Formats: sequence, structure tokens, C-alpha cells
Amino acid sequence: MSLPAAIVGSLPWTLGPVVSLLRWRNSRSLDDVSPDVDRGTAPLVSVIIPARNEARNIERCVRSVLASQYPNFETIVVDDHSTDETGRIVQELAEGDIRLHVLSAPELPAGWFGKQWACASGAARAKGEIIVFTDADTYHAPDLLPRVVNAMREREADLLSVAGTQETKSFWERIVQPHLFAMLLARYGGTESVSNAKRAVDVIANGQFIAVRRDAYDRVGGHAKVRERVAEDMAIAQEFFRAGRRVVLYAATEQFSTHMYSGLREVVAGWSKNIYAGGRDAALGGAAGRALYPLVLIGWPLLGIAPVVALAMAAFGLLSQSWLIWSVVCVAFAIGFWTVLYRFMKQPLWYALLFPLGYLILGYIAVTAVMRGNRVQWKQRRYVAR
Repeated sequence: MSLPAAIVGSLPWTLGPVVSLLRWRNSRSLDDVSPDVDRGTAPLVSVIIPARNEARNIERCVRSVLASQYPNFETIVVDDHSTDETGRIVQELAEGDIRLHVLSAPELPAGWFGKQWACASGAARAKGEIIVFTDADTYHAPDLLPRVVNAMREREADLLSVAGTQETKSFWERIVQPHLFAMLLARYGGTESVSNAKRAVDVIANGQFIAVRRDAYDRVGGHAKVRERVAEDMAIAQEFFRAGRRVVLYAATEQFSTHMYSGLREVVAGWSKNIYAGGRDAALGGAAGRALYPLVLIGWPLLGIAPVVALAMAAFGLLSQSWLIWSVVCVAFAIGFWTVLYRFMKQPLWYALLFPLGYLILGYIAVTAVMRGNRVQWKQRRYVAR
């Protein structure tokens, strides 16, 4: 490889991270939306929390929702046949607050994923003009709901989702989680890329927090429309878009956070269940793109780690000096990108130096997910994704 060829050859590895960061730069934040709501005109908001074996998380989540500054809301926790202490914890919390209702999910019908059924069951009980579906492993700042309601009004949104802070508390979470969100950033860009999308395939929502107008939710078909989709958040956002409804995404790093998984085993199990079966719906190129998606999914971490491998080989004299220059440039840009991302995610910056390890784990997750195909296992249940 000649020197000019080395410089030109590095462009996909150097321009890619730059473009991803530039696409995020113009994102809109809930920080810029007023938290003030007139009590007299505030619509009723129903916050629905599906919970299956969430004893570790449920109390923090429910208490944070109940601490909201929004003046007119109800909270419905749908206990989805938990076998741990989830039900007891929520019942005790409900005894002290009339805004909190506990619902036991009916038996899961054939053809439904558990989360969708719990959400649909909660929606059937909800009385709000706006319904918020949120996961049990989330934390809500007191000003989140009022800002969301105001943002929905300002943007005339039928569905509003937020991208919050991802809590990572262990070494492996900090190594792997940023890689998955880097993939989402590269695919979808910033909030305005999603909010102003022209095609359904470019629309996504964060299932950790989705707010919908009740009338739009019912007309689109609710969670029944996506009952067999493993990535139900993306699927329902795309259904809203196809129905001509306004879908909006905001950054909410100061108002919302999620601790998705604890430790390496949960990270691998969690992402393996949907990175392939659900990710195919994000593939570009129609049927051909979906057919090639396994190669793209596995190829992503391989391309990411290739400059590191080349650098090591060049350092031992196994590759030419031009390859050394190529790999140094690519690795330098990669470290810069990961440093920026870790700063955004409020994590120690030195983890950026360990990005090759993250690619290795991501590769394992990708291979595992592709081998599993449409077969999904999560929280003691087995599904076949559509």
C-alpha cells in the first residue's frame, strides 16, 4: 500500500465517526422546553410501567414517577406474572398514594410478546389523554413529564420518545453499552434526523420511554399492531409514521436515565435477543438489505477492530510502513470518537482506550444473535419474532 493510498483508505474509518457526531450535534433537548404547566389545562397523563421480575428496580422507578412536578397524572404498574417480590413492593407503595394503581396482567395470549401484552393491558385501564409507556429500570426527574407534555404540544407530536442517560455501573457495562449506542447513532443520527424522517425505516423510538396521544394510539392499533415484534419500540414508531402521525425524538440526558443491564451476562443476553431479530427492520435496501443484514451486523465489529490488528502487525514488521500509517490514523480517530462518546455518556474517559475490547464483545453478541435468528428468550419466556 502506497502512502497516498493509505491516507485515502483511512477515510471510511475517519469520516464515519466525524459524520456521526455531526449528525447528533443538531439534536433537540428537553432542556430547551419549559417545565411549567398550567394546572387548570394540564391533560391527564397515564404512566404505564410493565414489570416482570423487577424487584431490583421497581421501587426506584415508581418513586421517581410519583415525585413528578406534573399536576395531573396516574401511574399504573402492570405486574406481568412476576415470581419475585415485584408485586409485593408495588402493592406496599400503592397503599400510600392514590395515584398509583397495580394491575395484574391477564394470561399471555398466543402470538403476543409479554411486554406488549402488559402495555396493552395497562392502556385498557388508563384514563389519560396522553399515555406514557416506560420501563421499570428507569429513573424520571421531577420535571420530565411537564417538559414532555409541553414538547408534544409545541411539536404537535402524536408520539414522543426520549434518549436519556444510560447508567453503566460495572466495567463490562462501560465497555459494551457505548458500542451498541454508537451503532444506533451511526444508523439514525441525531433526534432531528428521526423527527424529520421521510421514510418509516428511518424512524425509531426508545422503548424505555414513549409518550403517545391516546386517540392516535387507538387509531394506529396500539401494541396489538406490534405484538410479535421483538423491537416493539421501533415497530410502533414506524406504525405511527405509516399512519401519517407525527413522531418526535428528544434528548433528555438531564431528565431521564436507565440502567438496562447489570454485568456482562445480562448485557450479552439482553442485546442478543433483539440486535438481529429486531435490527432487521432498520436495514436499508428493502428485502435485499434484510438478507444482507447478518453480514453487516457481524462485519461492523470486524471493521472496527481491523485497524488495531493492522497496527499490531505493522509494529512487529508484518506489514509495511504505509499500513502502519493507515492504522495509526484510524486508531487515533477511533480514540477521539470514543472519548467524545464516553464524555457524552458521563463515563470515565480512559475507557475510550479499551474500544477494541468492546468490539470483541460486540462481535460475540452479533454472532450469537444471528445464530439464534428469530428465536427469542427473555425473562423465562420463549418467543418467535415476526
